[in-house]
Order: sequence, then C-alpha cells, then structure tokens
Amino acid sequence: QLQLVESGGGLVQAGDSLKLSCVASGGAYSRYAMSWFRQVTGKAREFVGAISWSGQSTYYADSVKGRFTISRGNGASTVYLQMDNLKPEDTAVYFCGVDLQIPTAQRMSARTIDYWGQGTQVTVSV
Repeated sequence: QLQLVESGGGLVQAGDSLKLSCVASGGAYSRYAMSWFRQVTGKAREFVGAISWSGQSTYYADSVKGRFTISRGNGASTVYLQMDNLKPEDTAVYFCGVDLQIPTAQRMSARTIDYWGQGTQVTVSV
C-alpha cells in the first residue's frame, strides 16, 4: 500500500518562497510520475504540476509556470515542490498524488489519482 506524506507548509508573505516535501513509502513509487495538486475550501482540487518517474521531465500548470519547480530526490522516494514568488492566490492545501497508470510528466486529473497524501496548508498573506 503506497503511502504519501506531505510537509513544509506554513504562513508566508507575498513574494516569499516555500518548499514542500512529499515522502513516498510502501510501494513501487519510483515507477510512477508524482503530481502536486492544491485545493481551496469549496473548490475543486487543482492540478499544479508533475514529475516523471525518472525525474527528468516536469509539467506545470500555467498558473505556476516559472514560479514553481518540482524535483525528486533521496532515491526517488521524495518529491519536492519549490514555490517562489508566492502570491495570495496560491493559498491552498497542497497534496501530492500518484496515478498508477501514468509514468510520465503530464497534466493529470484529480479523478484518476489513486493515492493521496493528507495535505499541507500553505497560506500567503499580502
């Protein structure tokens, strides 16, 4: 059973940076792309970006392109989301997720994610 645990959220000011981590365990996580989503209360979970199983390719939503960077480390069990130049509209709970059908970095749908972490809150003040 694959398990995902996010950490690194917090309260920052607009323009600041924050780095989230997602640690995978209990499954063949190195075979799959890892994704990041975010969700504001009352709204649908939104795709942020993804990284391929190899870590060599990434894909980002237009809203974060150029500000957010996804990377893999620590034997591929850890995925990072480096968030720079944060804006108040980035405020959300951030989740990492795995779709067992997708090994490549591409846009993903929350509906097809098989495993989710518990989420970590990011709040950006003006």
